[in-house]
Amino acid sequence: MNDAFARTPQPPYYAVIFASQRNGEDDAGYAQAADHMVELASQQPGFLGVESTRGADGFGITVSYWESEEAIAAWRQHAEHAATRAYGRAHWYQHYELRVAKVERAYGKPANSKQTST
Repeated sequence: MNDAFARTPQPPYYAVIFASQRNGEDDAGYAQAADHMVELASQQPGFLGVESTRGADGFGITVSYWESEEAIAAWRQHAEHAATRAYGRAHWYQHYELRVAKVERAYGKPANSKQTST
């Protein structure tokens, strides 16, 4: 199985979609903070997984999956996450957008499979 894919349960659950354009400053600090935030989020009640990618141009998308809106709110209020978020806004991003969505259907083609599951 490809570790880039989150292992989510059957819907419903929630997705927090964070699209961002990096400004190119402090790449090492950003990478360290991003890894730490994933580690910290994975310890939070209701966290289901994360998928993330970033292009050479600095544009990236990270989707975190959560059991409930309450779990998302608790993560948003987590002190270390809030501080890192504020620092990122001031130092790492040219532009970002955050969207929260309820996942009602999910399907795909598992690795080494010839058919799509529904």
